[in-house]
Amino acid sequence: MQGDRIRVYWQPGCTSCLRTKEFLTRHEIAFESIDVTTTPGALDELRALGARGLPVVALGERYTLCQSFGDVLKFLDLRISLDKPLPPGELIARLDRVMSSAARYTRQFSREQLGQTFRNRNRTIAATAFHLFRVAEMFIDAAQGNELRVEGFREQPPAAWTGEDIVGFGLSVRQRLLAWWAEQEDRGLQYTVSTYYGERKCHDVLERTAYHAAQHARQLILMLESVGTLADDPLTPADLVGLPVPENVWG
Repeated sequence: MQGDRIRVYWQPGCTSCLRTKEFLTRHEIAFESIDVTTTPGALDELRALGARGLPVVALGERYTLCQSFGDVLKFLDLRISLDKPLPPGELIARLDRVMSSAARYTRQFSREQLGQTFRNRNRTIAATAFHLFRVAEMFIDAAQGNELRVEGFREQPPAAWTGEDIVGFGLSVRQRLLAWWAEQEDRGLQYTVSTYYGERKCHDVLERTAYHAAQHARQLILMLESVGTLADDPLTPADLVGLPVPENVWG
């Protein structure tokens, strides 16, 4: 870790970005924080590195994506132990709770509110809700043999979709998830799936899916509070315990 300064490329509202910054800060690892949405030339630097997504931890001309914290530890040569993920069945239960909750929260926004962006992220509230459900759908696709591609995380809901359309999509994904799990013979999910950050155990990708979706559900609660609405049956600490969500909801 001597020599080049550690650089972290990130964007507001990004779950893994916030988690990466918090992790390095908690372990007193100094880094240059680069918000790609406001830092001139940052996107050109990412393209020069060859990075396909965010967040990115870079040293000189080398980098790693931060979707797997094991990759970050290896890249920075850190002797830090990570907590074991929750068992797959528990992760499915948490994801089920998160998706059901997100559907309720989405219904609480007006059509006008759904079309608004939030704070310093160029993403509408509707797109945030859609993204949450799309994250889960992409996991199912990967678990069934399709590659998990970074482009899927950038997809937007169809322009004509209402909040109820997004909810309908989300609940259909939830039913698909539960049906997939009910038919799953390998309950340990130790087989590998193909992702844009390498071959990973399905269990690890499920954990990332669960905490990724949970963080966006927390953001939907924050968005509701920003317009003076209390979330219907908000997620509690008990719903999040064991999930490596960031400490903060936004950053």
